[in-house]
Amino acid sequence: MTFRGIVNSAVVLAGIALSTQSALAKVPEAKAAELGGPEKTCLGAEKAGSADGVAAYTGKWTDNWPGVRKVNGFEPGPYADEKPLFTITSQNISKYAANLTAGEQALLKKYPDAFKMNVYPSHRDFGYSEGVCEIAKKNATTAELVHDGKGISGTSGSIPFPFPQSGLEAVWNVVNAIRPWTEVAVNDIADVYSGGSIAWGRAKFMTMNTGNQPGKPGSYQDHINAYFYDAFLLPERQKGFVAVGYQPNDFSVDATQSWQYQPGIRRVRQAPEVGFDYPVPPAGLRTVDDDYGFNGSPERYTWKLVGKKDVYVPYNNFKINDPSIKYSDLIKPNTVNSDYVRYEMHREWVIEGTLKAGVRHIYSKRELYVDEDTWLVNWADAYDGRGQLWRANYVTYHYSPEGKAYHRGATIYHDLTSGAYEAGYLVNERGSDWWKINIPLTAAQFSPDAAARGGH
Repeated sequence: MTFRGIVNSAVVLAGIALSTQSALAKVPEAKAAELGGPEKTCLGAEKAGSADGVAAYTGKWTDNWPGVRKVNGFEPGPYADEKPLFTITSQNISKYAANLTAGEQALLKKYPDAFKMNVYPSHRDFGYSEGVCEIAKKNATTAELVHDGKGISGTSGSIPFPFPQSGLEAVWNVVNAIRPWTEVAVNDIADVYSGGSIAWGRAKFMTMNTGNQPGKPGSYQDHINAYFYDAFLLPERQKGFVAVGYQPNDFSVDATQSWQYQPGIRRVRQAPEVGFDYPVPPAGLRTVDDDYGFNGSPERYTWKLVGKKDVYVPYNNFKINDPSIKYSDLIKPNTVNSDYVRYEMHREWVIEGTLKAGVRHIYSKRELYVDEDTWLVNWADAYDGRGQLWRANYVTYHYSPEGKAYHRGATIYHDLTSGAYEAGYLVNERGSDWWKINIPLTAAQFSPDAAARGGH
């Protein structure tokens, strides 16, 4: 196992002190100059590969890859012809355990006939535009934690802390990882219970990450970070229910806000608190802040930046979103069909969150495995109040030519206690309702009036 601790003592101290160490966020100009140089990517990742199998960074594609046919709709990706190097199963888990998360090991043991990990060659071929890189370099010398760590300063459109010096700074990178500006799709949701029964949901889904609008960076002290819209079409009992709202940038001045159209009363009402561990419909098998592995305010946890670790994680997952794959073949008892999930070896930041005393959340601890190249969470393990591993969640990202960034695909949330799981953000059978990325949207499309219109 390749495990890199934090490089210098200032980082270790910052990991302990967290929000009181905001001044450590800034680095000297000479340090910032390393970004995009021979050893560091423009977001601060190590360009070198590893003996464990992490590929060296090329970043050779910042738009389309050779052979891409179109910029919208499904694309099989540049690695479609590759075959697995090997498969990790319950039978050979001990051979690979040093490079697996606790959740991966638990799933291999709990579902020996269903859960396996097909490991492919590692690739680090997608880079970022010059604008994203310039903002990251600017933030390296200017961005800080503010307002007791509930907010940050800096320029949006890239990560705030390319050289994170604490767990809290690292989590703010996760919250502000480079993603598409807008998403629109009709998503299917499969809630699969321990006996194999499936409850289906469906929703029209939209988001707008205001700071990621191409060519229009803002400030991390602007009010709105992102807008969301969810209009349920299934199950029938929730048909017509619409939730809209926004997430702020600075949680010291505002909280995540939502307005809901409830068809039973045919009115829009402002919802109570919808952040943190608010259960997500239709089945409540995940929390609001499980989305993307972690999102929202980091304030209820003490965050520790453990270091870097080479881990087998889901990566470059184009195939699982293929419209030729029917849900009857993808959605199986215990877990999704493992033949459609691609794993690669990547160098991951390991970030641990421990619930603070006196605050509420259903998770007492979280472990995030965060890709050093993108700051996206590839895998997240969550623990219950007794300290037992409870949920293991992962996102199948693929590169989007439309979004000029990695974009989420099917997202899997496993409940290891009940034996149920949810597969969300499914678009395989949605036809023309497949993902549309970076199309212009407006704030009015996420307003209470929009919720009322969507519910009728």
